[in-house]
Amino acid sequence: MNLDETPNQEQNEPSKPVSEADENPVSEELFPPTQAETDLQTVTGLKEQIQQLRKEIADLQAAKAKMQQEQTALTETMGNLVTEALTQLEQRRQALQIEVEKLERRRERIQQEMRTSFAGVSQDLAIRVQGFKDYLVGSLQDLVSSAEQLELIPESPEPPKERERPLPPEADLEPEGSPTPQFGQQGFQEESQQIRRLLDQYRTLPDYYGPPWQLRRTFEPIHAKRVSTWFFTQGGRGALRTMGSRLQNILIASAIISVLRTLYDRRVRTLILANTPERLGEWRRGLQDCLGLDRRDFSPERGVTLFEDANIVALKADRLVQDGKLPFIVVDDSEEKINLSLLQYPLWLAFAPEPQSQQQQQPIYREF
Repeated sequence: MNLDETPNQEQNEPSKPVSEADENPVSEELFPPTQAETDLQTVTGLKEQIQQLRKEIADLQAAKAKMQQEQTALTETMGNLVTEALTQLEQRRQALQIEVEKLERRRERIQQEMRTSFAGVSQDLAIRVQGFKDYLVGSLQDLVSSAEQLELIPESPEPPKERERPLPPEADLEPEGSPTPQFGQQGFQEESQQIRRLLDQYRTLPDYYGPPWQLRRTFEPIHAKRVSTWFFTQGGRGALRTMGSRLQNILIASAIISVLRTLYDRRVRTLILANTPERLGEWRRGLQDCLGLDRRDFSPERGVTLFEDANIVALKADRLVQDGKLPFIVVDDSEEKINLSLLQYPLWLAFAPEPQSQQQQQPIYREF
């Protein structure tokens, strides 16, 4: 029967090769790809990565070249700036060195001029002082000779009381004793004691609201020592070393003025000498503060007069002496040289300045 023959025929027929196209999609899913296919895919991916890496390397090399160019330009710019700055510093150093050398040469020249000029001024002052001494000695000798040749006038027969009647108003202004104060002599012991009492009072019991012409400020022992030296050692005629401040000098002069006003009342006339209006203004304000003065007291008739010229001071002092007054001359420390015509008066005070020129001035003060 044909049914029996059919299976045998299928078995006897040779099997045909199965192609990929003939494969069923279901069989593709069931069977994974082969090793060759996997390698092919891997090689393809690696090639793509290599291309990307080459591209990145090229980009990095281009960026590197650009950065190197920028770094080179920056290095050149910094080098130029540093070179320019060093050049400017070197020029400034040379300029400063030249200025320093100029200043050193100028300092040496000034020091040499100071040494030579001070020596010359000292010699000139010594010559002038010696000439003034000779002039004074000759004048005194001529005065003595003239006095010896004078004929004495006989006394008037009028009674002394009648002659003295018109004199009391002026006699009240005249102090007792010699018309030329000499505080260091024996004849002035009472005045010396009174001066010491006043200085102790100023130092221990200051009166800040006292009457005019009385010292109203704190008076330290150093000030009292200077004033005592001027009264008792120098006899009211001499120079004192400046206190370093014009206000301190004014305080010392105010104490002396207060003492003199107590001793001689309105007969004392104070003449202040300074070389500028500004310094005279300081003296005016200081005396007002220390002695309680007002503007009316700064006049020839009231007690204090301010001057800028030593010759005018001498003329004013001469008129005061002729009028029976007692001039008290005060020389500010700004005066480098003292006018020799001022040294003839019985009361004068000069404040010697601190600079080196003081060493040249002190012999003048000590000489007279």
